[in-house]
Amino acid sequence: MKNLKRHLPKFIAIFAIFAFLTSCSDSEDKDSGTSRIVVKLTDEPGDYDNVFVEVLDVKVKSSSDSDESGWVSIGNVNPGVYDLLELTGGVTLLLAENDIPSGFIGQMRLILGDNNTVVKNGVTYPLNTPSAQQSGLKLQINQTLQPNVTYNFLIDFDVNHSIVVEAGNSGNYNLHPVLRVTTDAISGSITGTVVAGEFQVLASVMVGTEEVSAFTDEAGVFFIHGLPAGTYTLTLTPDPTSQLNPQVIENVIVVNEATTDIGTISLE
Repeated sequence: MKNLKRHLPKFIAIFAIFAFLTSCSDSEDKDSGTSRIVVKLTDEPGDYDNVFVEVLDVKVKSSSDSDESGWVSIGNVNPGVYDLLELTGGVTLLLAENDIPSGFIGQMRLILGDNNTVVKNGVTYPLNTPSAQQSGLKLQINQTLQPNVTYNFLIDFDVNHSIVVEAGNSGNYNLHPVLRVTTDAISGSITGTVVAGEFQVLASVMVGTEEVSAFTDEAGVFFIHGLPAGTYTLTLTPDPTSQLNPQVIENVIVVNEATTDIGTISLE
């Protein structure tokens, strides 16, 4: 079981956000006022001891254009090096929180640094970061922020699909991040507690052709974020060494802006 720790963010105002998205003024139907934006980071599972990534900044842009102009820091960003594998069981890391002018957001960008490492079987390896990544990892948002509304954006870092080992016996690990972003205004969540002794359990559902999953924490709690409203089949898969049987729970209903709690399930 991984020892989970919550990071206590210290906010540092680093940008005058009201310079943000000046191109919005060109629109005749631009919303007036401000909206509060909260950006958090969570993790999908991976078979490593630790995965440390350095987060430098979070930026947004008013359009979906592919050019490099118009990017502005959200401000109040909490930079640092974080272990992604601590972000399970409903634990999230607050990256940024601020009031910004209401209106259309086309894209969000997560800026990573070079201080990234992966620990596997007790051995620490550098996690090589492509140089192009320093410009930021783009996420499509395409949402209009209404005045006086708080929007919680959750960036889900898929560890299992983000780290690549080079061919051969080089032992080199490359970071090719796979991210998804959701907002609780248009999504819901599933949580629950699984009794499986000292073993971790993988909770997963299918969203179309994509598997969305989360590990249980030390208390057996899991939290699957960012699910579109609908009815899901939840699969609970214990660690293969546990000799416990998986369990499938049908007809789990998810509602936008709400968390569905399935209660306590025993696999023993």
